[in-house]
Amino acid sequence: MNRAELGKLENYLKKTFGNAEITVRQRPKKDDSAEVYIGEEFIGILYRDDEDEDDLSYNFSMAILDYDLED
Repeated sequence: MNRAELGKLENYLKKTFGNAEITVRQRPKKDDSAEVYIGEEFIGILYRDDEDEDDLSYNFSMAILDYDLED
């Protein structure tokens, strides 16, 4: 993913989730995915799916740990 693509994804996530603190960062030695943060907290990975030449998409994967659900 290039800088322009990362910027578009970051703007989309900020708008969609209403959170200006979201950032999308390049992963070291990986060009098919990016890391997503809120502030300095890592929250997930964005994967670029371009297997079908006519249909580019992105998949966001976020793990939710059981202790995160405790009140």
